[in-house]
Amino acid sequence: MTATWNSTRPWRGIMVATALPLRDDLSVDHEAYADHVRWLIDNGCDGVVPNGSLGEYQTLTDQERARVVRTAVEAAGDGARVMPGVAAYGSAEARRWAEQAGEAGCGSVLLLPPNAYRADEQAVIAHYAEAAKAGVPVVAYNNPIDTKVDLTPGLLAQLHQNGSIVAVKEFTGDVRRAYEIAELAPELDLLIGADDVLLELAVAGAVGWIAGYPNAFPATCAELYHAAVAGDLATALPLYKSLHSLLRWDSKTEFVQSIKLSMDIVGRRGGPTRPPRFPLTGEIEAGVRAATEKAVADGHR
Repeated sequence: MTATWNSTRPWRGIMVATALPLRDDLSVDHEAYADHVRWLIDNGCDGVVPNGSLGEYQTLTDQERARVVRTAVEAAGDGARVMPGVAAYGSAEARRWAEQAGEAGCGSVLLLPPNAYRADEQAVIAHYAEAAKAGVPVVAYNNPIDTKVDLTPGLLAQLHQNGSIVAVKEFTGDVRRAYEIAELAPELDLLIGADDVLLELAVAGAVGWIAGYPNAFPATCAELYHAAVAGDLATALPLYKSLHSLLRWDSKTEFVQSIKLSMDIVGRRGGPTRPPRFPLTGEIEAGVRAATEKAVADGHR
């Protein structure tokens, strides 16, 4: 099983959940975003995931959200390298976003379970089946911490058997699930969903990484990922240890502000976030700065 990107399974490899550069007036800087997408791909990343939580999709208008996808496709040079988030309160709306992604030429989409309420299994199954009707491969996103809906290994196996999903972004942090998913749905692709369990999930058989911190350190993160999935622990483990104080910010409540601050520190445009997110202050800001500056000092880029 290959863990590198290819056009037939374009959800594999390093797909960066892109932060969205905003101007000081909080309008979307599409030119800066296009430049960021190109920079990520030029520095070893395989593609991008716009309109995820890191891209602040919840605060975007429909027009902004659609334009972000078009900008990503144009900048990537190949729509297969773009996996837009298509989360929505309603299943019909999620399907419309998936259809829009397909029309833009995207290779796959990323979809949370229903999050308007705590959906039961039948509602989850119907939700993914509706989005899959758009004809674009669907990657499920399991984040029960935020959605309160858990895509358990058994439920994921059912969704895959139904033909509704091709892969799962696993964010629970419970690396034991990797083995149960492989037992129940051996053809379902496991994608690393949290930066600070990258090595553990890579060793367990993950074939992709929907990543946060490559927004600031793409080249080093690419080196780490490829070493990890190849089982080259002599290379991967020292890199992982060196970066882990930074990577764990991807799993914290303030992950959007943290990654944007890291981007600013390394000379990339992270910029502000839209409310209700506000700039980091105090110990949290100091912690992100320290971890980022350590990564820079260690020669990561």
